[in-house]
Amino acid sequence: ELRHRASPWQRNLGYPLAMLGLLALTGISVLIVCFHVLELLLDDAAMPRGIQDASLGQVSFSIFGSFGAALQVVLIFYLMVSSVVGFYSSPLFTRLLPERQDTPLTKIIGNCVSLLVLSSALPVFSRTLGITRFDLLGDFGRFNWLGNFYIVFLYNMGFAGLTTLCLVKRVSWAVQAELIRAFGEDK
Repeated sequence: ELRHRASPWQRNLGYPLAMLGLLALTGISVLIVCFHVLELLLDDAAMPRGIQDASLGQVSFSIFGSFGAALQVVLIFYLMVSSVVGFYSSPLFTRLLPERQDTPLTKIIGNCVSLLVLSSALPVFSRTLGITRFDLLGDFGRFNWLGNFYIVFLYNMGFAGLTTLCLVKRVSWAVQAELIRAFGEDK
């Protein structure tokens, strides 16, 4: 219903640009994680341990300076939004979605707890994937398991592999559906 009420500009320009933006952010995050996997294999300093005595403003947290820092912020925001969307899209938690004017208090508390857990895991998630090295004003780099090469390596490989698989599946499915529709085989 919302698609039919959308203006032609929104349908022909807005939706494709949003899709290209999502594809670009996903591709960039996978490339950064793949680069981090290579760093893990070549250098022990790439492990997501805490930064000792790095004063804010004196040390650049990105190789690309201000542009890289802005890209890290955008990617962390994208990971946050995609985590929340993925959480509420999973079959186990679809019942937790709030309903307008009809959400019981227990469901509100469940949503608050879920969002608190997701937001608390985001700094460790982004550090483990190598998207940022910033401590986010917490000692997230001091977790013992962040020093374990195998856990961090498998976590990065799992993220890169599963994200690439989902991306290829989603894009190839959409292209396949359009080709079937274009050739008239959908009837």
